[in-house]
Amino acid sequence: MKKMVSYLTLSMLVATSLVACTPKEDTSKEKKEPVEDVKTAPLSDEKDKYLSKVDVKYAFEFAKGMEEYKTNEKLGYRTAGSEAERKTGEKIGEEMKKIGLTEVTKDAFTVDSWEFEKADLTFTDTAGKEHLAVLGGYQVNFDTNGVKELEIVYAGKGTAADLEGLDIEGKLVLIDINQREEWWINYPTYQAHVKGAAGVIAVQEAGYAEVDPDALNTQDICGPDDAPAFSMSQTDAGELKKALEASKNDTLTVKFDAKSTVKMDQEAYNYYGKIVGKDPDSYILLSGHYDSYFAGFQDDNAAIGMMLGIAKGMIDSGYQPEKTIIFNAIAAEEWGKSNTRYDWSTGAYNQIFNIHPEWVGKTFANMNFELPAFEHTTQDEIRSTYELNNYLTEFAKEVPPLSDVYKDGISVVSPLRTWSDDFSFSIAGVPALRNDFQDSEFMHSHYHSQFDSEDAFNAEALKFHLNLYGLLTIHYDQTAIVPLDFTTRLQAMKDLIDADAFKQASVTSDDLTTEIDHAMSSAEEVNAKVADINKEYAEALKNEDADRAKKLYEESRELNSDLLAAYKYAEDQFVRLTWEDEPIFPHEHAQNNVKNLTASIEALTTGDIATPLDEYLHAIDNNWYAYDFDQEVFNYFTDYVIKAPKEQLMWGAGRIVDHEDLFDTIKSLKAKKEQTKPDLSVEIKTLSSALDRQKKLLEQTVTEETASVKKLGELLNELTMN
Repeated sequence: MKKMVSYLTLSMLVATSLVACTPKEDTSKEKKEPVEDVKTAPLSDEKDKYLSKVDVKYAFEFAKGMEEYKTNEKLGYRTAGSEAERKTGEKIGEEMKKIGLTEVTKDAFTVDSWEFEKADLTFTDTAGKEHLAVLGGYQVNFDTNGVKELEIVYAGKGTAADLEGLDIEGKLVLIDINQREEWWINYPTYQAHVKGAAGVIAVQEAGYAEVDPDALNTQDICGPDDAPAFSMSQTDAGELKKALEASKNDTLTVKFDAKSTVKMDQEAYNYYGKIVGKDPDSYILLSGHYDSYFAGFQDDNAAIGMMLGIAKGMIDSGYQPEKTIIFNAIAAEEWGKSNTRYDWSTGAYNQIFNIHPEWVGKTFANMNFELPAFEHTTQDEIRSTYELNNYLTEFAKEVPPLSDVYKDGISVVSPLRTWSDDFSFSIAGVPALRNDFQDSEFMHSHYHSQFDSEDAFNAEALKFHLNLYGLLTIHYDQTAIVPLDFTTRLQAMKDLIDADAFKQASVTSDDLTTEIDHAMSSAEEVNAKVADINKEYAEALKNEDADRAKKLYEESRELNSDLLAAYKYAEDQFVRLTWEDEPIFPHEHAQNNVKNLTASIEALTTGDIATPLDEYLHAIDNNWYAYDFDQEVFNYFTDYVIKAPKEQLMWGAGRIVDHEDLFDTIKSLKAKKEQTKPDLSVEIKTLSSALDRQKKLLEQTVTEETASVKKLGELLNELTMN
């Protein structure tokens, strides 16, 4: 990693033109727009005043001060519903008042809380010395009630095959894991749990915590609280493995002193304060989460510091907004619900769905901040919902360079992903965006480890984001109508119709594409209407024609409300998820399955077993996990999505289209892979039946999607006539 710049050496930045850029990669599911032919536009007095008041030192120091409270004295942790989280929330609330935010509010909601106090494991190494390993934790119940002797055994990856023949009853099981490329922590943990293990100790061999052999890692567990897991560094695991190899019985007695406590249905708190605008009932919402793993300097202390820094800069500059700007510090983002696939973003989900649903329809945008004080790539990315992509791309062209970082400029990326709070706000009906971080090497190296500290701090990056999102807030504030462009989502939907899959399913996409084209035509008319009104409104504000500006704003209320309602409808109808939590359009689920099932059957018909196993079957729904884990484990983590109530699934409820269970077929094919000319008729018949179901599902989904696109087109058409 490059050497970070200290905030103490930060100097005022000189404005020059942004460099035209090309996005570093593209996928069929993302729209990335480079900022090209950029001209440095003169800033308004309000924006200049804001930039002059931005204080990076203030943002840094508040972020650093958030580490005051912790659940684990050695490692940190400020977890959902914990005393450390509550005290930090109170600190944020008091700071909101101190810098001049008004109507500071503490919103209570229910979480499953987690207090991780300690996990110290001691063993005798091969040199005969006592070795202490301080472990990271996961959201489970485990209490040794002081130092307890336990046996530990090494079990490879912790798969069903790895555990076969091992005596792990009542023992700790040491495993290696790569959660990025193989499977999530809940699978080997639950596999060991059903075999009677006392708990799992996972070593990140790659994927996360790659920064240093001493790095620990914590992620959301996505599993039940009674299947314990902890995290060990590669350094400590290396010594432990040597001691295990030297033991006679491949087991070792260790001393374990651990306390991790999950309690159901506890209280946590979101905090927000306002800069009340001329319109107290139209909002711009800025957010960041204040819970953390380890010290959490980037994730997400720096975001809270940045959010408060933007608020302070606006207040200190004397900016008087047209709309009311809400600054929302959110609890329980990292984890907040036990035994669900969707156990993160609990605070944001509750805030917008349960506590303040009235914000929907009144909020122009949610700007959510994550890991903002690090130069993740040479090009700054704003990730947004489809409808904001073009607006943000045009905005970025007018932004002067705000720091020496991001030499390749700014790009806007769509759609939103599920990994942060903006997704919850977006599906509720609030158009959302965030500073993106997921394509960064930081995700592999520092993320969710004890190395996410102030050492990984880039003052230039924080300055850039303080300036950028402050300017964007003002830019939004000076629009009369929320700038939603539906053509981007509709074009993506059209582009992601796979003609081959539709042909294989004997399903036509003609009606769907026709309705998409009709809706796009209406959307373009709406775009022109909104652009004209927003341009006139901005000119009225610039010319200080308050009466004209107010008249335009008031006359646009109904159009704005209806446009946001159309957005909410699009999010409800067209945002679905894969079994790996990636956003897709509804038809993509069955479309994907039809292609992979068809290819599998064709290969099996020729006697080829390897290709379906290696390339196709694992890509169908949740079947990746059938390869390495017992059916009890596979069923558990399938059923807790398919059969769980809405309140358990939260933001994931209703987003999975279907599940095709191929567990038995995959196991059978694996068993026959080495046979000479095996009889595959049963497997072909099973997959053919699955294919027939997926063909029908595709036809049904496309019919429903077509009707939804038609309805969206009608909603947009009505907007052109009002």
